[in-house]
Amino acid sequence: MAKSKVLVVGGTGYIGKRIVKASLAQGYPTFVLQRREIGLDIDKLQMLLGFKKEGAVLVEASFSDLQSLVNAVKQVDVVICTMSGVHFRSHNLLLQLKLVEAIKEAGNVKRFLPSEFGIDPALMGNALEPGRVTFDEKMVVRKAIEEANIPFTYVSANCFAAYFVGNLSQMGTLLPPKDKVSIYGDGNKKVVFMDEDDVATYTMKTIDDHRTLNKTVYLRPPENILTQRQLVQIWENMIGKQLQKITIPAQDFLASIKGLGYAEQVGVGHFYHIFYEGCLTNFEIGENGEEASQLYPEVKYTRMDQYLKIYL
Repeated sequence: MAKSKVLVVGGTGYIGKRIVKASLAQGYPTFVLQRREIGLDIDKLQMLLGFKKEGAVLVEASFSDLQSLVNAVKQVDVVICTMSGVHFRSHNLLLQLKLVEAIKEAGNVKRFLPSEFGIDPALMGNALEPGRVTFDEKMVVRKAIEEANIPFTYVSANCFAAYFVGNLSQMGTLLPPKDKVSIYGDGNKKVVFMDEDDVATYTMKTIDDHRTLNKTVYLRPPENILTQRQLVQIWENMIGKQLQKITIPAQDFLASIKGLGYAEQVGVGHFYHIFYEGCLTNFEIGENGEEASQLYPEVKYTRMDQYLKIYL
């Protein structure tokens, strides 16, 4: 069977550039949306031209021009959107409604993967303000997709390693602490940590797989399900040193939200759900879901001890 033609929207972004590379590496005819509004953003333009050198096709379109989006999606079989939903970068999740409209009008797309790649928003109905906006907006997009009868796959990729592993899950830094480490609660909630390149690899595996049609795919490779204390211990073993552990009770952690900026408040809420409630692993995957490492055992995913070596 011929491989599907894939359009990546947001291909110059943090996860998008990895999706483009994984798509090319797995032999998919790869198209990347080039927004007319790129202006003088030389870094994005050079990245796009780099993709073109590697074999990707650049497709010009604008979210302010529906017909241009329709024309873009008509060229492909699968659309993957990787627009940012992270508040300290850019936050554009509801722009996807334009894309849903274009896909519906085009009528040819056999799979749409919206910008998810984190916590499953369907399980976050009781999330804290203001962080719940991320989940609420993703659910608005899901509702539009399903009401338009667009075939979909949702990818729940949990915690990106660059944001949660290199820093031992410390807020406000991306580097490992040298002397002391904050432990959230008892530090024993199970968390799923993913190398971002593996997220892209697994995502591309799903697009032509009938088993993932109209389902949520959870990335839960077993050796990457770790508690924060286990993650810290891996690092301590690597550096041959014990870090001072400062335990933060839940009420103190939540109290820290006062006086923070909006983006930081969102982050505190998400950390609370992950490390105090265990929201990534406190449920069984049901009939509307699949687990990626079981579907694709051939993927040699990065373990977190391997990942941390670069920080030594």
